[in-house]
Amino acid sequence: MAIFAPLILLIEDELPIRRFLRTSLSSEDYRFVEAESGQQAIRLAARQPPDLVILDLGLPDIDGQDVLRQLREWLKAPIIILSARDQEKQKVTALDNGADDYLTKPFSTAELLARIRVALRHANKGSGEAEASTFATGDLKVDLANRKVLVKEQEIHLTPLEYKLLTTLVKHAGKVLTHRFLLNEVWGPLHGRETHYLRVFMASLRRKIEEDASQPRYLITEQGVGYRFTAE
Repeated sequence: MAIFAPLILLIEDELPIRRFLRTSLSSEDYRFVEAESGQQAIRLAARQPPDLVILDLGLPDIDGQDVLRQLREWLKAPIIILSARDQEKQKVTALDNGADDYLTKPFSTAELLARIRVALRHANKGSGEAEASTFATGDLKVDLANRKVLVKEQEIHLTPLEYKLLTTLVKHAGKVLTHRFLLNEVWGPLHGRETHYLRVFMASLRRKIEEDASQPRYLITEQGVGYRFTAE
């Protein structure tokens, strides 16, 4: 295993899931350290800051949200949440508290590894010297410097709010953005509960940039949570 391979901290109290993740991550050459409680995780992270954290919200000693908040006070590494299917409100709270993504149990190895790659890529891009002025994926190109959006090399007219919504998603490509986050970023803090704004503008954006708005390729709905821009 390479000395400079990313270090992943897994915080999970269920032994079968730790074994499953240990096998999955070790086969991909990630370095790996495990914690079965919140207190142990915080000590391990302080001793050797990880490059990525996988955090189960249901821990025996400390609420997972409290662990997340404590880590986020100083740790910049991506944090992926593990949650049960009926924990929708918990997912939203975790994302608003600084988590980068979530996985719903049960999940596949392929999905886990894909989410890890995206999170690490996003973190590495964020630590770069400057943000790229042009973002391109598939048939879509967003020229941030000139405020232009092209689909198949044809310029698409967007309203100022549509453009702001799209660029907010693009700048966080691969990351789940909650309804509240998007509303605060695009409309301002007084509109944090106006989710119907998002539905209307997202539908309009999809009609303009997606080949098939009913089966979006880029603007993905995270049911009950928010939206994610998926880049190829």
